[in-house]
Amino acid sequence: MLTESAPVDVASLQRRTLGLLVGAQIVGGLGVASGVSVGALLASSLAGPWAAGIVGSCAVVGAAVIAIPATRLMRTGGRRPGLVFAFSLGSLGALLVVVAAWAASVPLLLLGTLLFGGSSAANLQSRYAAVDLAAPDRRARHLSVVVWAATVGAVAGPNLAPLTDRLLGRWGVAEYGGPYLFSVLAFALTAIVIFVALRPDPLLTAGGTRPGEKAVWRQAARTIRDSAGARTGVAAVAVGHVVMVGVMSMTPVHIGEYVHDHGDLLRVVGLVISVHITGMYALSPVVGLLADRFGRRPVILGGVGLLVAACAFAGTAGTDTVRLSIGLALLGIGWSATMVAGSTLLSESVPTEQRAGVQGLSDVIMGVAGASAGALSGLVVDFFGYPVLALLAGVTVIPLIARVLR
Repeated sequence: MLTESAPVDVASLQRRTLGLLVGAQIVGGLGVASGVSVGALLASSLAGPWAAGIVGSCAVVGAAVIAIPATRLMRTGGRRPGLVFAFSLGSLGALLVVVAAWAASVPLLLLGTLLFGGSSAANLQSRYAAVDLAAPDRRARHLSVVVWAATVGAVAGPNLAPLTDRLLGRWGVAEYGGPYLFSVLAFALTAIVIFVALRPDPLLTAGGTRPGEKAVWRQAARTIRDSAGARTGVAAVAVGHVVMVGVMSMTPVHIGEYVHDHGDLLRVVGLVISVHITGMYALSPVVGLLADRFGRRPVILGGVGLLVAACAFAGTAGTDTVRLSIGLALLGIGWSATMVAGSTLLSESVPTEQRAGVQGLSDVIMGVAGASAGALSGLVVDFFGYPVLALLAGVTVIPLIARVLR
């Protein structure tokens, strides 16, 4: 088992690792949210609402697919090579989206969005890096701090979209391409900082790597199967992501049905998505504190209740932007509760040497589930409307409730 050769002060290293992860999440969050806020609008402008759902799914599929090689790199070499790899692919994907906007190419847009998902994979895997060296009674809080750090970038990103779109448009960048060009720079900078500064590697120090191991995913699946806590953690993360992606991905398209001016549309979408992302990240330290104090399962159930309330608010909002914003805020908080508590429960339910593989497989499951929700959401809205989408999303939490209570 490979570990860092030099003795280290674990508490000091954990503080420094958290500081680095927080900085990376801020910059990476700026890039992710800047692109996500206009991705559905770009796709819809090129091919219609159905394409908006497909593009949302491509980003989630990309995160799931890229998590596979990223996890293999972490499993054998630590967190640093996996995170650098994922952020680098995200930067390349954002660049391809810029070219797709200029060329009005839907296939290139889909490919670019698929690779863009690497940035989401990196941000998601960063939360697990916060747990590697954390004390057992602080795991949820440390994980939640890294999740929270994305608040700054994630809230500012959508509101930077109109500015970057306008400024870069003067230089010949196509409409909706400006925010993605900003993402290119944000992801590249994050990859460089992690490559240089994430030393010693927290996973190497914790002894969580297994160089040369084969059948990583088969072993991870067996580990999850054999642990009730791991199964519940995976279910909480996946179901919360399904509800969030399904509703959030089509919200910009829904707003576009009653806000027709391009400038006003970007501002309203930026506001609503910022409120949603604030809900996702801003209260995560509180969620982590509650999870450490009262347990993981009660917090998961609380998150489920918030997700149901979010679907009720969003589905009945109509053209009321304030009500829609409340729904999207609740959606974000509910996602945060299931994500933080579920991820912590998963991490502490498996042996340290199995964590990287199990965490990677959980993110793949989450990505596939979210991608399916994103793809179906466009079809549901196209045929039945946004309220029906919210209703169906709310119903999907029933199996999770049964799993947690059992």
